[in-house]
Amino acid sequence: MRVFSLLFIGDVVGHVGLRELLRQLPSLKEQYQPDCLVVNGENIVDGKGLSEKEAAELFDAGVHCITTGNHIWENWKARPLLISNQNVLRPLNYPSENPGRGWTVITLPDKRTVGIVQAQGRVYMQPIDCPFKAVDGAINKIAPRTKIILLDFHADATAEKVAMGWHCDGRVSAVLGTHTHIQTADARILPQGTGYLTDTGMTGPYDSVLGMKKEIAIKRLILQTAHKYEIAENDVRVCGVHLQIDEDTGKAVSIEPFMSPRPITTTITKS
Repeated sequence: MRVFSLLFIGDVVGHVGLRELLRQLPSLKEQYQPDCLVVNGENIVDGKGLSEKEAAELFDAGVHCITTGNHIWENWKARPLLISNQNVLRPLNYPSENPGRGWTVITLPDKRTVGIVQAQGRVYMQPIDCPFKAVDGAINKIAPRTKIILLDFHADATAEKVAMGWHCDGRVSAVLGTHTHIQTADARILPQGTGYLTDTGMTGPYDSVLGMKKEIAIKRLILQTAHKYEIAENDVRVCGVHLQIDEDTGKAVSIEPFMSPRPITTTITKS
């Protein structure tokens, strides 16, 4: 069996998250030896979107594809990037008149290929086109070109993410959830060979509320009025998933979520 190594990095929040990712990438590459490296970069510029500058830093560091999400539209600097670079994706189930594309097939230097798809959920989010039907269409186009297909499903509701995993089981190598910034504990390989994780977690500051300064987030929740979010700065970590995939079948053979540095674990006992 020939094994393909794929490393996926969860939502990068702010330049502080980007700096930490770039700092750790050499050691992560040494540890996981990825053949393909994918990063979700929708929150890099002040928590909202991505520009050509940050994308160039990631590609220069060896990233093969950048996925995004709903926040990509909140930064107009992202639009020229979506048009010019086919390896920067936006959710494919937005209306087609929007710039960019939602899937790509990457040809690696050794001529191996990998398909990357991005879709966005609708539960608690924008009422856009059906992600399930959109993903079906993308898989049908990619499958004749490569066995290895990764889906970044950028969604809010856990039920919708789980449903997408079952919907795609056996047709893609992995379904990895993004958007909610909290790494879940449900990594598994589904019966037909698709690796699955509800959320890959956040790459950014954990002394925060989902990457934002906690005092501001708390104030918004208590007062129920607008207060400008600011990116936090401390306890910065990298979160992601390492997948090993059978090149001949496209089935996942292992899935390993990780957080670096690892959090300090505490055992709580009842007195």
